[in-house]
Amino acid sequence: MSAGRSARYALAPTAAAAAALLAHMLIPNQQTALPTRLYPKLLIILMGSALVVALVQWAWRRSRPWVAHHAPLMAGAIALVGTWDLLTLKFAWFPLPYFPGPDMVLQGVLDDRVLLLESAYHSLTLLLTGYGIGVAAGLASGILIGWFQSLRYWATPVMKVIGPIPATAYIPLVMALFTSSFLSGAALIAMAVWFPMTMLTSSGILSVPVAYLDVARTLGAGKRFLIFRVAVPAAMPSIFLGLFMGLCAAFLTLIAAETVGVKSGLGWYLKWQQGYVEYAKVYGALLIMATFFSGLMTLLFKLRDWALGWQKGLIRW
Repeated sequence: MSAGRSARYALAPTAAAAAALLAHMLIPNQQTALPTRLYPKLLIILMGSALVVALVQWAWRRSRPWVAHHAPLMAGAIALVGTWDLLTLKFAWFPLPYFPGPDMVLQGVLDDRVLLLESAYHSLTLLLTGYGIGVAAGLASGILIGWFQSLRYWATPVMKVIGPIPATAYIPLVMALFTSSFLSGAALIAMAVWFPMTMLTSSGILSVPVAYLDVARTLGAGKRFLIFRVAVPAAMPSIFLGLFMGLCAAFLTLIAAETVGVKSGLGWYLKWQQGYVEYAKVYGALLIMATFFSGLMTLLFKLRDWALGWQKGLIRW
């Protein structure tokens, strides 16, 4: 890549931040909200950081492909936020209180930063607890159903009946079974994760080539070796697909799970602020949830790339 083209890519976020800052400072406000100056400060920080990155890629050529790939995305994100500012605070095409500008959202996050951190911690604890239980149960049932034909005969009709039912439909049941709101929320998430894990694990076990099993039997492998050293490793692509689908289902169920008497968590915070018509804080919580969930999904993909190096890049996040 030529130096001139690389420089244009690297300076794109700086130009986008400068344009957004000028628009924010020069165009008069149409919404009645009082500006907090957090948004222009953020734009100045982004502009300075982008300039530093541009200088680094100019001095260090190895970083140019990475900068060329990510700089347009960063510039597009800044432009999107700038458009949000224009449509809300500047032109008031989207009116208050339902559509606050980025300045109000940043202030809401800053005001409730301690509560938001506590809520994120409680949500992470609940999510990982339910997800871990659902993954363990799904792996066990999927391996058993996929390997033992007699068990598959009886379990398949049951899976077809109860599996497609949304986990949120079991809220009255889990509230009756568990007195603890945390356990009831974890049970809902576990039920949402269990079905895709079971189906995809059993499908992976059934898809193992018969030749793999025949070779292992010829070499004297027993049933335990065939299951855990041949069938399960061969089914890992399907198992990881079940992990991805289970994590998505866990995200969707978490919000509902945190309404079952839970007094903490991002879902609880979201509903609480919505009741007080604090939509700036609602959007702030949504941004934190998006970052939170995207980070967990990225970690799972990193684990998959490490465990299945030969499939790295086939499914990207």
